[in-house]
Amino acid sequence: MNNILRQPPWYQRAAQTVPRHFGLKFFGIPTFIAVFFTAYFYVLKNPAYPVTELSLTWLDHMVSFQPLAVPLYVSLWAYVSLPPAFLANRRELQTYGLGMTLTCLTGLVIFYFWPTTVPPATIDWTLYPSVDFLKNIDASGNACPSLHVATAIFSGIWAQHLLARFGAPRWVRLFNASWCIGIAYSTLATRQHVAVDMWAGVALGAFTAWLSLRHAPRSANIDLQPSTSTRPTSGQS
Repeated sequence: MNNILRQPPWYQRAAQTVPRHFGLKFFGIPTFIAVFFTAYFYVLKNPAYPVTELSLTWLDHMVSFQPLAVPLYVSLWAYVSLPPAFLANRRELQTYGLGMTLTCLTGLVIFYFWPTTVPPATIDWTLYPSVDFLKNIDASGNACPSLHVATAIFSGIWAQHLLARFGAPRWVRLFNASWCIGIAYSTLATRQHVAVDMWAGVALGAFTAWLSLRHAPRSANIDLQPSTSTRPTSGQS
């Protein structure tokens, strides 16, 4: 009997990477987020220079205020946690972590030396409780580049890289791209950022993702065991 090797489905291949270095992933991701926010709010309250108010562009006038975009905006924290969960080895986790650190650190340095804020919107936030809550916990400072967008773009590009590795179907990769673009859109629709912030965030996230993927291992060394099936050959019982 001959063994016919079959590749596991893409979702099985993806799922088998989650337990790899689970402790590092489970503790590392929330620790990174906590350290980032500590630095973020420190810089927000202690900028080196006076705050500059950014200007609106044609895109800001085209994108209408949409309070229903708040869940999409908040979904960033789930979105950025997904790619590292599916990394298979320590070196790749380190490369990803260094890339995300570079993204956030670049933003924080810019915020410290060039603090910016968005123009005040002529909207009564109390009429929109979810947006009002968002405004109270996520101040309008530290605007450009939008790290909300930069980290989404960074995560989105890495996610596409991983989905391609696992052999995910096109609709899954389209869903990932749509989610990433939706998060960028939500920064404008909730009036948390203006278009200048968004485009600067896109550029920063795309650059650091490209840079980190250049140094990522060519092979993740996943070593998944393909399923086997047996099939009798002619002349064999």
